[in-house]
Amino acid sequence: MQAIPSEFLAIDRKSRKYIPFFELDTRDPNVRVCDFLDVIIPLDEERAMLEASRCVHCPDPAACVVACPVHNDIPSAMWLIEQGEFVEAAKLYRKTSSMPEICSRVCPHEQLCEGSCVHNKMHEPVLCGALEAFVTCYERDNKGVDVPIGKPTGKKVAIVGAGPAGLSVAEQLVQKGHDITIFESKPSPGGLLLYGIPNFKLCKEVVFARMGDLERAGIKFVTNVYIGKDKTIDQLFEEGYQAVFVGVGSQIDAPMEVPGEDLPGVYKATEFLIRANVDLESLPPEMGTRPEIGKRVAVIGGGDTASDCLRTACRMGAEEVFCLYRRTETEMPGGSKDRKLAREEGAKYQFLTQPVKFLADDTGHLAQIECIRMELGEPDAKGRRRPVPIEGTNFIVEADTAILALGYWPDPIIGETTPDLETKNWGLIVADKETGATTRPGVYAGGDDVTGPDLVVTAVAAGRRAAAAMHEYLNSL
Repeated sequence: MQAIPSEFLAIDRKSRKYIPFFELDTRDPNVRVCDFLDVIIPLDEERAMLEASRCVHCPDPAACVVACPVHNDIPSAMWLIEQGEFVEAAKLYRKTSSMPEICSRVCPHEQLCEGSCVHNKMHEPVLCGALEAFVTCYERDNKGVDVPIGKPTGKKVAIVGAGPAGLSVAEQLVQKGHDITIFESKPSPGGLLLYGIPNFKLCKEVVFARMGDLERAGIKFVTNVYIGKDKTIDQLFEEGYQAVFVGVGSQIDAPMEVPGEDLPGVYKATEFLIRANVDLESLPPEMGTRPEIGKRVAVIGGGDTASDCLRTACRMGAEEVFCLYRRTETEMPGGSKDRKLAREEGAKYQFLTQPVKFLADDTGHLAQIECIRMELGEPDAKGRRRPVPIEGTNFIVEADTAILALGYWPDPIIGETTPDLETKNWGLIVADKETGATTRPGVYAGGDDVTGPDLVVTAVAAGRRAAAAMHEYLNSL
């Protein structure tokens, strides 16, 4: 832990822009790569107060508030933390966010609140995420967290999917007095938070603690029920639910569609991360064992999921872990912070490289990946330069394990089994951006099953907006 010079502990407010920045402390890479524990060393009270005092309190609307999808009142929270009012700061976050203890750990802050901090012009931004994590942890440890319960209305709501969007809807509607039941296809609730994000980024105890808050508030979880297969949304209405929210995410791995991708030793990212990071008792039956990896692991893709796979493979004993990406690092969609941590932990990157075939050894197991060199051409519809193969540059990469982290598609089953529910783009649900209302009366949707793969915090924001609209709808019945 870095020592803080005593002269900065009682700094005058007018001089706050001159308060020095102290990097977050992280565990030694050689140590942390041996386990799945938290990488970041939490702030202590003194460090938290000093860091919060760096906030210069920009005039409204502060850029950090605007950049936050749930519009947390960050300047006011910084002032409370600076004064040592940690519980009050946590309560302030909970007014606008349904899971601040989680968003504070998994948000790409460098792209949101911290990325918009005025300090970026001359210095390092205020560490908004670490401070949010500190106060919400402090609140839980010292006071406890309770979700307020509204006066019962007699109205029943079914939520499909126990991920960030669905949990946020539940957290909001139970405060209005509605009876909430969440249906989850997997053995445990949490969705992406439990089954998609590795422990070293989001400790599972943090997720379980928030689940406990919701259960104590009376929210019911029904697991191992796959809506669309085991029962339909129509059947939920027949059972007496008066409104339904669909928050099933977008977790069908995009295929690569090259020869050999079905070879033993080639994993889809979702299966790999679930089997590697989740307690065995919470694994779906078809994934009840840890994945077997070899000495040389190739991860294909450039997003945050690719970073998660790289860092997970490093912790599973692989001798060499590397990423193959068809563009350059500049075009990578994943966060630079995660790539920095991955490199510290031993992962390597090979850019402008596109796999075209997976090759087996004599036993039928993956042994090599045939690749081709790429160059960047004209920008595509999203503004990123297109990767163009360079003829005659094929080469072989030795690898006995490959993990495909190529993005996600929606599960089309909800649209296929729900009459009058409009979908698009391989199954994404069409829903009003502000209310989450779908083309089916009484059915609302939000999160990745509407937008495609996005952030946890944007799913939280969508869930809270939908909850407000659903409350109005229920009151009109």
